[in-house]
Amino acid sequence: MAIVLKPEVGIPVSEGADSSDLKEKAEAACNTAQELAEHGLDLEPTKEDKDVAAALSTSYAENPGKTSKKATNKNISKLTPASLVLTDAILQEFGHSVAENAAQIRYLVTNKLLIESENQDPRIRMRALELLGKISDVGLFAEKSEVTVTHQSTDDLRAKLRSKLEKLVEPVEIEDAVVIENQTLDLEEALGEIEDEEEYDD
Repeated sequence: MAIVLKPEVGIPVSEGADSSDLKEKAEAACNTAQELAEHGLDLEPTKEDKDVAAALSTSYAENPGKTSKKATNKNISKLTPASLVLTDAILQEFGHSVAENAAQIRYLVTNKLLIESENQDPRIRMRALELLGKISDVGLFAEKSEVTVTHQSTDDLRAKLRSKLEKLVEPVEIEDAVVIENQTLDLEEALGEIEDEEEYDD
């Protein structure tokens, strides 16, 4: 089925049109491709399309500004519609957080929790917010402790250690201690007269 397009001639292109973010460009290209797909355009991605989308998305995750500058309208027009649709899908799913292995899973879980934080069920919503708060980057519920490190010279440490060892080997006599030898201590004299307790018969 042939599509007849009637281009509008003479529309000025603004100077800033090429400076938009790659995510916006990919989304616009995806919308156009989806419209064309309704009229028979094949959007089934090939291996090459997948490789291009993966490279674009990874580059964007590492440096969004630099990748967006390189992805000019001229360069974007050289890509296949399928690769642009796939790129848009990846960027929509993972945002700026396309990475490898554990980091990729971490971002995926975070994104899914963000979605669940708007769930209609208040229990699911609160649980999602709680788990988001426990993420190390957020640290909302983390207990933070401050550790002060005091640096000492080797000689100071040796002197302190020697002092402690000397105390253990030769205990220091306590001057204030009272030593009672062969004396009977009179409790009534020392504590006052002790009243006899009354005995009760059961």
